[in-house]
Parts: sequence; structure tokens; C-alpha cells
Amino acid sequence: MKEVFNTPKKVIITCNKRLSPYLQEEVVALGFDIKRAFNTGVELYASVNECIKLNLNLRTASQVLYELGSFRANNPQELYEGLLKIDWENIIPFDGYFSVTSNVHNETITTPLFANVKVKDAIVDRIKDKKGVRPNSGPDFFKSVIHLHWMEDRAEIFLDTSGETLAKHGYRKHPGKAPMLEALATSTILATKWDGKSPFVNPMCGSGTLAIEAALIAQNRMPGLQRMNYSFMHFIGYDENVFFSERKLLKEKADKSQTPPIIASDISEQAVEIAKINAKTAGVEHLITFQVCDFADTTVPNVPGVIMFNPEYGERLGTHTKLEITYKRIGDFMKQECKGYRGYVFTGNPDLAKKIGLKASRRFEFFNGKLDCRLLQYELYDGSKDS
Repeated sequence: MKEVFNTPKKVIITCNKRLSPYLQEEVVALGFDIKRAFNTGVELYASVNECIKLNLNLRTASQVLYELGSFRANNPQELYEGLLKIDWENIIPFDGYFSVTSNVHNETITTPLFANVKVKDAIVDRIKDKKGVRPNSGPDFFKSVIHLHWMEDRAEIFLDTSGETLAKHGYRKHPGKAPMLEALATSTILATKWDGKSPFVNPMCGSGTLAIEAALIAQNRMPGLQRMNYSFMHFIGYDENVFFSERKLLKEKADKSQTPPIIASDISEQAVEIAKINAKTAGVEHLITFQVCDFADTTVPNVPGVIMFNPEYGERLGTHTKLEITYKRIGDFMKQECKGYRGYVFTGNPDLAKKIGLKASRRFEFFNGKLDCRLLQYELYDGSKDS
């Protein structure tokens, strides 16, 4: 079905809550016009071939969804009948494999899994009727993925051109303890307006995600260089030349001359080892100086830059004397050792944030999973302005 690859239609690019402003920046920078922006994504018009470009380039997105059609459906039977009218035999190979995801709010449905089964049945029945063969389906996202968005009486059906989420960037084989998702890490760095040239210092680096994303941003290395399988590859009409041409552009766009000082430290030797492995997989281990040390012993270059902490948050309730001391030490360290820098602390615990003892000049809202978080910005002036 070559026309979907060349016909612009409604495309929804999803992202995690509160990442939409950073996704908008990325989409506009790629030359697309945004028709609508909302809390968990953006809407634009694009062909599936253009979705290939979006999939390979976006750092903050989750899925790129291309609309096949929409229709009224009050109940599962009407949903099934509407889906049966789509020429699935020209979209999914009869000997292929597909999976279904959904976002459903309809009073006749108690579980979205039931809606998913209805979508699967319609696709299989249509292809069997036209081709005499049933394609396989299941829960894995490594081939064709179809997405249903069904709100009240309105059903929209999409090709999920991404498959596995774009929010993971493919290098983190060893996530370590309480990792920050790559799309979130990128968004926090974009929020700092770091220039990609001055130092980026990341004490308490954990599995290294912030430092690795900083290195990838500095060299303009896109996530598509880490990944060789997307859902769009498994729909009828896919031209691999489009993918490889886009991938070639990514390689040409990468700027290996940008090597800012990026320093990542952690008191845990195991965490630093995991971070080094992840950095090697991402192809940026040579750009990051790793240190095993207490955060207060982290090397801070004399040239002003960005320093970012992602300390433990603890639980919201109760007193955490140890963490309170840690947060106070973070404030003292930034004030005394990081003059001229912009300091950032990412935390989900406002009570602990108060222990930093510095006045935040800005607060950026994020979620880490379901936890309401803030990225706090501190201007670390020379002289008497530092508090």
C-alpha cells in the first residue's frame, strides 16, 4: 500500500506528560508545521515516509502514529464492522505478524484488552477473507503495530510507525538502579538551554543517562543511529532506501568535532561501571570523564557550564535525616565549588529540596513515571549573590 508511505495524513506524535514543549521544539526544528499541541504530544500532517524521518530524529517522543481513518462506533460490534472496511490486506502482509495497542474510553468497554481483541479479529478476518491466510498476532512490538484511539463514540485507527517506544534510545542495556528514562533525561537537558560546548557536570550519575544524553546532544547524534527495527518497516509498501537515506543523513549530521568537557561521577563503583558500558554502547564513552567518588570530590572545570544532580527523592512522608544532609551538602557544594555555573537539581521531594538552602531562579515541571517532579535552577554567582 504505497500510498500511505507517500500520502500526508493526520499524524499524532506522543510523549510522556510535560515533555510536549521539548517535543514541539524538535518537530519544528525538523521543518514540520504543528497543527495542534497538547500535554502528551503534537498533531501534524505527514506521510509515512516523513514519519520515518521523525522516528529516527526525535529524542523526546514516544510513538509516531499515522491515521488510517476514523468512524463512529458506539459498541464493540460497530467498532469491528468499521475496522472490517479498511483494506488491511494492502497494509499488513498476510504472512506477517502484528500487535495492537489502544487508548479506550467507552462505556461498553471495561478493559482495553477486549477492544484490542476486536481490532485483531477484524484485521485477521478481513485478510483471511481476501487472501485465504491468517496473519499472526501477539503482544510483541517488533513488527507491525496498530493503535486504536476510541473516545466515547469516535474511533480512530492508526499505524504505529514506531513499534517499541522511542523514549528509550537503545543504548541502555544495563539500566542500573532507579534510572531516568532517556526522553526525560534529554528534556531536562534541553530545559537548561545548555549550549553543547561548555562543561556539563553530572555528579551522582547513576547509570549515566544524563551524561550520555548530553554527549549525544553535543555531537548532534540522533537516536536513529542506535536502532535498526521500527514498525514502519513491516507494512506493505515500505522502501528501505528511504530509511537508509535518512540514516545516512543522520551520520552526516553528527558533528564529532564537538567534545565539551562532560564529567560524570558516582560514589558507587558498580554504577560507574554500568554507566561506562552504556556510554560505550552509545558510542560516546570517549567523550565522558567518569569518576568514582563522593559527589563533593567531582572535578568541576574552571570554565562556567551546567552542573546537574539527580539525587534520591526518598518518600514524601517522614524525616530522612541522611537525605536531608545530602541535599544540604549539594547546596553547599554548588555554592562553594561551582561559581559561575548554572546549577540544577532534579527531585520529586519538595521538602528535601528546601534543604538545598539556595533560592531557585526557575522551576521546570516534569514527571518521572507517575511522580510529580521539579528541575530546580540555581544561578551560582561569583561573590555575594550566591544565595
